[in-house]
Amino acid sequence: MSCWTALRSLSAAAQVGILFILLLVQLGEEVAAAAGNGGSWEVVVQNAGIASMHTAVTHYGNVVLLDRTNIGPSQLPLPPGVCRNNSQDRVSKHDCTAHSAVYTPGTNNIRPLFIFTDTWCSSGQFRADGTLVQTGGDADGNSKIRTYSPCPSSGTCNWVETTTPLQLGRWYASNQQLPDGTEIVVGGRSAFTVEFVPANGRGQYNVPLLTATNDAQNDNYYPFVHLLPNNELFIFANRDSILYNWQTHTTVKNFPTIPGEPRNYPSAGSSVMLPATAASGWTYAEILICGGSQFGAFLNPSLQPPASQTCGRILPLATNPAWVMENMPTRRNMGDMVLLPTRQVLIINGAENGSQGWGDATNANLNPVLYNPGFAAGTRFQTMTATTIPRVYHSTANLLPDGRILVAGSNTHQFYTFTQPFPTELRIEAYSPPYLTQGAAQPAIVSAPAAIGYGKSFAVTVSFSAVPSGVIELNLLSAPFVTHSYAQGQRLLQLGVSAPTKVADGYSITTTSPPSAVIAPSAYYMLFAVANGVPSVAAWVHIA
Repeated sequence: MSCWTALRSLSAAAQVGILFILLLVQLGEEVAAAAGNGGSWEVVVQNAGIASMHTAVTHYGNVVLLDRTNIGPSQLPLPPGVCRNNSQDRVSKHDCTAHSAVYTPGTNNIRPLFIFTDTWCSSGQFRADGTLVQTGGDADGNSKIRTYSPCPSSGTCNWVETTTPLQLGRWYASNQQLPDGTEIVVGGRSAFTVEFVPANGRGQYNVPLLTATNDAQNDNYYPFVHLLPNNELFIFANRDSILYNWQTHTTVKNFPTIPGEPRNYPSAGSSVMLPATAASGWTYAEILICGGSQFGAFLNPSLQPPASQTCGRILPLATNPAWVMENMPTRRNMGDMVLLPTRQVLIINGAENGSQGWGDATNANLNPVLYNPGFAAGTRFQTMTATTIPRVYHSTANLLPDGRILVAGSNTHQFYTFTQPFPTELRIEAYSPPYLTQGAAQPAIVSAPAAIGYGKSFAVTVSFSAVPSGVIELNLLSAPFVTHSYAQGQRLLQLGVSAPTKVADGYSITTTSPPSAVIAPSAYYMLFAVANGVPSVAAWVHIA
C-alpha cells in the first residue's frame, strides 16, 4: 500500500496532521531562509487617473482596473472625441473621462477603457476563453452583464455591455466559475438567490443561508464562495456557512458558526481555499477566513471598535467539520488575502478599527502579514515591511505573473476627494514578497505548453542559475476578480512532479494536469516553477 493510499485510510483529522507535517518539512528550509526579510514596496504609477475598486489580471499579463461611474469626472481622459452621454448618471450626464483602464506592468502604461453603466460594488470572473465577465452594480448597472475580451497592451479591446440582463439586479454579489463553463452569481443586497451566467435555461434558486444571515447590519454581502473537489460549493455569509449542491440547488450541510465577529461586507473579513495538491489525490480542501469587524461597527461608525484579530480554518469535507481558531499579529478588516506561488498566503491592506463604508474605518494596517499554512499553530504568521500608503475601503491586491503583488485603489469617499486622513488613492504600488528580495536567483521556465487538457502528462523545462537543493514545485494559480477584500475564483493547485532530468537548456520536469474541471475550472492559469523557495516568472497555460 502506497503512503498516500495509507493516508487516505486515516481519519480526516489524522490526514490533516500528517499533511501539515509534510508541508512543514517541504517548506521549512525555504521559508526559514526568508525569515527576517519583510519584502519591499515600490510605487509603479504615480497617478492612474482612477481608483481601482475592482482589479483583475488577464492572460496577456496586463491588468484591468475598474471603478464606478456616478462619481463625476476621473483624472483619466477618454480618447479624443469619446464621451459617455448617460442621462441616468447621477453626477455627469456628459462625461469624457474613463472609469476603467488597462494597466501594463513593466512599461506602467495606462490605457483608458470605456464603460457605460455603473459597476459600483459589482462582481466578476474569467470564463474559459479568458473573457472577463462582469455582473451587476448599482443604478443603471444593477442588472447588467458586461464582457471584456483581453488583448495585448498595444490592442484596442474594450468593454462590451450585453443586451441580456441578469434575472435579478445584484449589488455586492460574488461569482464562481463552475465545471460546466458557466458562472454562478451568489447573493447581493436584498438578493437571497443564486443564478447562472449564461443561464442556459436555469432560473433563480433560493439559498436559505442568505436569508438567515441578513441581520440588521446586512453582514452577508459578498459571500465567500469556493468550489470544492467534490463539485459542491462552500458558501459563507456573516458567521455561518453551508455545503451547497449547485446542480440540485440544495443545502447539503450546515457548518458550525465561526467564533468571533461577522466576516462579510460590511464587516470585511477575507477568505481563501488553501492550496489543493495532487499528492492528496486532489481530495484535500480547507478554507481559511481571517479578520472582520465587530457587530454594530457599521451601524455606529463613530465608535470605531477594534477589528477582529482571529482566523478560522475548517475542513468542509471532513466527517465532523469544526473551526480551528488562531490569532493574527494585529487586528484587521478590509484585508486582501492573496495565494502566493510558494503556497503561502499574504494578508495585505485594511484597517484595525471600524468597518467598510465611507469613512467608517480608522487606523490603517500598513504591514502585510505572511501566513504559512503548513507550520504549527503559533508559528504561522510573519509581519512584513510596511507601506506608507493606507489602503482601506475600495482597495485591491492581485498576484502578478512576475510574483509581485499589485496593490491599487482606496477611496473612502462617495466622490474623488483628496483630503486627509484617507484621500482617494490614485497611486499603484507593487509589493515584492521576501522570495523576490532575499537575494536568491529566480528559476526560469524555458518551455511549457500553451494549452493542455485534463489528466494529461506534459513536460516543463526549467533553468536555474544554481541547482536547487530541495523540491522543485510546479504550481498553477488562477487569475481572480478582486474586490471588497475578496478574490472571486482564486485557487492554487500544486502539481505532482518527476525528478528533474538534465537537458540542453535546463532541466525537464514531467507532471500531469489536474484531472477535471471540478479541480481546475477551464481557464488560463499562471504556471510557476518554485525552487529553493523562489518562484519563476509564470507561464500562462490554458487548461480546457
